[in-house]
Amino acid sequence: MKRDGRLEKKQRRWQSIGTGAAKDEDCMERLIRKYVDKLIRSGLAEAGAPLMGARDAELIWNREDKNRAILQEIFTGLHISTLLFALPAEPYRTLVDFLARTSPGTIHPQDTETRTFLHDLPVVTSLAPAEIIRALKNRKCAIVPGRGIITYGTVSPEQAFVTFSSACFACFVKFFADYLRDVRNGSANPEQKAVFQQVVDYLGSPARLDFSLTHGPFRDEATVLTAMEEAGKATVDCRLVDSYFGNISCLFKDILYISQTGSSLDELRGCIDPVPMDGSSCVGITASSELSAHRAIVTAGTHRTVLHGHPKFSVILSLACNEKNCALRGQCHLRCPRRRQAAGVPIVPGEVGTGPYGLCHTVPPALAEHRGAIVYGHGVFTVGKTDFNDAFASLLDIENACRKEYFASL
Repeated sequence: MKRDGRLEKKQRRWQSIGTGAAKDEDCMERLIRKYVDKLIRSGLAEAGAPLMGARDAELIWNREDKNRAILQEIFTGLHISTLLFALPAEPYRTLVDFLARTSPGTIHPQDTETRTFLHDLPVVTSLAPAEIIRALKNRKCAIVPGRGIITYGTVSPEQAFVTFSSACFACFVKFFADYLRDVRNGSANPEQKAVFQQVVDYLGSPARLDFSLTHGPFRDEATVLTAMEEAGKATVDCRLVDSYFGNISCLFKDILYISQTGSSLDELRGCIDPVPMDGSSCVGITASSELSAHRAIVTAGTHRTVLHGHPKFSVILSLACNEKNCALRGQCHLRCPRRRQAAGVPIVPGEVGTGPYGLCHTVPPALAEHRGAIVYGHGVFTVGKTDFNDAFASLLDIENACRKEYFASL
């Protein structure tokens, strides 16, 4: 998914209220607190670690810190509204530092989110404002080894949060994917092995959901919307997405209800579009960029609900390939010709949209025969017949099975 596109609507909303509530200092302080709290709740940073500043009538910070003066200089050198600096929580802290030490200058993750949103992750040598400004003029974040990650937002604090989360996600996927590759090749070195064991010790237990979601068949639109909000929040709470992005849909009568582009899966109220299946309305213009894939999925079979998340180990295993001297190396995400699986689930190529390599062509056939489909470097699509219980259970089961398969393959 293209994060820039998903945030465009939110950016326009912020710009439209620039003379109203967004300039209210209390409003900006609440937004800063909101995204600092999200960093902590999602396990990306420890309490007291994030330092976030945002421009309003004046520059507002969430707390006192000795680095504020340095960051304030960065504000003066960039056209930004928000700056976030934080040391990641474990296991991200250890693996980010390792990648920064062993990838001087730039870290090059291979997941889809990085390819379309971050491109790569520059590594700077210090907190020197001039060096950081140079990095941020070309990329959305900068990594300072041993100190943390710096991200920014041009319009809102949300952008800084999303980029921080994406950087942590990309580094997690790269570290584990690289380690699996190197172990298989016999090239893993002692430092890499020691860091791997340290990182694994920080991993918590596999995610689980201790309650049922709303059961179908759904009787009316209100129930559909409530069920989608509930399933979206559960997906975020179980950390089956990068930051809070993914998408979700439900076919009710002849309308496909789908999350909007740029919407937060844990805050879907008011952010779900009712798209007629007959194409009689242009309401889908604000729908998820993967509308075409969702429409094709529900059209192709008997499923009425679709859930898409970005669980880490599913993405990691999708990148693991033993094929030697492949003529299509580097185009795996577009047209991998091999039939591959992870945890019994097919791995398919595909890009967002309706082009020749669009997900709308690759995912629906896979879901016709399996409970889910893993998209190379991207994430997992799952389906349900009447509600989101099966779709969510499949998403969770696939991720936990991929996690188990990853460690077994070592």
